[in-house]
Amino acid sequence: MDYNYFFTGFPGFICNQLIREVLKRNERKGIIYVLVLQGMMDKARKERHAIITELGLKDDSFILIEGDITQPSLMIFEDNLVILNKRVTHVFHLAAIYDLAVPRDIALRINVNGTNNVNEWVRGLTRLKRYVYFSTAYVVGKREGNLLETELIRPASFKNHYEETKYEAEVLVENLKEEVPITIIRPGIVKGHSQTGETIKFDGPYFMMNFLERLKYLPLLPKLGKGEAYVNLVPIDYIIAATVYLSFLENGVGKTYHLTDPRPYRASEIYTFLMEELLNKKPIGTLPISVGKWFLSIKPMRKYLGVEKEALDYFTWMGHFDCTQAVHDLEGSGIKCPDFKDGIKSMTAFYLKQKDNPNYQIPIL
Repeated sequence: MDYNYFFTGFPGFICNQLIREVLKRNERKGIIYVLVLQGMMDKARKERHAIITELGLKDDSFILIEGDITQPSLMIFEDNLVILNKRVTHVFHLAAIYDLAVPRDIALRINVNGTNNVNEWVRGLTRLKRYVYFSTAYVVGKREGNLLETELIRPASFKNHYEETKYEAEVLVENLKEEVPITIIRPGIVKGHSQTGETIKFDGPYFMMNFLERLKYLPLLPKLGKGEAYVNLVPIDYIIAATVYLSFLENGVGKTYHLTDPRPYRASEIYTFLMEELLNKKPIGTLPISVGKWFLSIKPMRKYLGVEKEALDYFTWMGHFDCTQAVHDLEGSGIKCPDFKDGIKSMTAFYLKQKDNPNYQIPIL
């Protein structure tokens, strides 16, 4: 089968890893088309060269296309639109703004309006075999309890604008399922590679590491709140392998998958694991979450600690992601979510190596 692939979100880390896995799975056959913002072209050229060299690809098998998902027809030149319409069989839409502290207008423009533009463009593709949309498990907002892959229910409220706009975008994609062969991927909180620890930014669980690193000289470090909530962390290698497998699984058409840890740890356990590995200490006492939020409401304090105040909302949120459908459809593939504890050493080693590298730290506003 002659497959050709179109990706948004390049040269982002998840996107470039996904491209590598797609090509490896399909014996390096087919043409890769990636949509790139004008201001990201230099970085995109370097990443393209790295992938071509690594996989031994022909130069004309990886095409950069300048465009913008926030514009009609993705701001792609007409000649390129004609070529893509004739060739593209698989679309992977990853482009989004993932920052928990993102302002609502920016999140709406990129996550919702951008996805609507991609949907409209996808509708016109004549050879489309699969449209894969990257959502997030946290479209559930502040809903709690057992949360199913088969549900898409608007919650009473959201923890931040990121969650809200990803929910709105997923609704748009969900409504397209009757017209287009779609697979929706809902990852948990993505962390670095389970074996190498490699990541490209220190957010999510790395906020805990920033906090511990900045305060390591204190005589004692307390826990943040009771920490009874489960925090669903999944390594990038699991996300990539599972996404590619399910994207080409015939039975995956029309389905939504939670790529989450079926056996997550509580926030207090993760905090303790990281403190022991990072500082060789154990937490003593408890700092109420309300006090932690107050400290992080002070801009100089949160910038010093390297922690977004929105991150603390996940320490108290009592939801559990049911991933039965994903686990079932991955049976026989050999793809399973690694235990978080097994990746702590590599995760910590990578963090310590890069903690002073500003390219890895999230700008704290």
